[in-house]
Amino acid sequence: MSKLLALDPGTTETALISLDGESISDNLFLKNEDVIPFLEAWKGPVVIEMIASYGMAVGETTFETILWIGRFIQVCDKANNQVRTVFRKQIVLHLCNNPRGTDANVSQALRDRFGEKGTKKNPGKTYGISKHVWSALAVAVYGWDNPEAGMVRNI
Repeated sequence: MSKLLALDPGTTETALISLDGESISDNLFLKNEDVIPFLEAWKGPVVIEMIASYGMAVGETTFETILWIGRFIQVCDKANNQVRTVFRKQIVLHLCNNPRGTDANVSQALRDRFGEKGTKKNPGKTYGISKHVWSALAVAVYGWDNPEAGMVRNI
């Protein structure tokens, strides 16, 4: 695998990032409808964070996000890109070695791997990554480190 694309989908916007193991690119936070043409042009594997049910009631925004995940999977399938979905708990366990890791623990694991965020004068690999794109980077790292893990989706 030379490069993969990871998505952290949301109700109206999605964070995405590509990773080739060490180099990070396509550090983007786009409106969901703008992700579609990006995925149509992408050539390579795609990993999408999937929503899981933990027995709690969910609202309209959760279902809207799930609909977008389905659309993204469909576009990837049409573009002949392998697409996998992974759950947040899998990602947290992989990065933190503990299923109860927090967002702060995940962020620290990513900084341990790629270095501190940096400044404008000394940017570093993750300079400019915003909150939601950090989540996409966590998805990317999981997908890169576990190329066969996750559920392969074909529509």
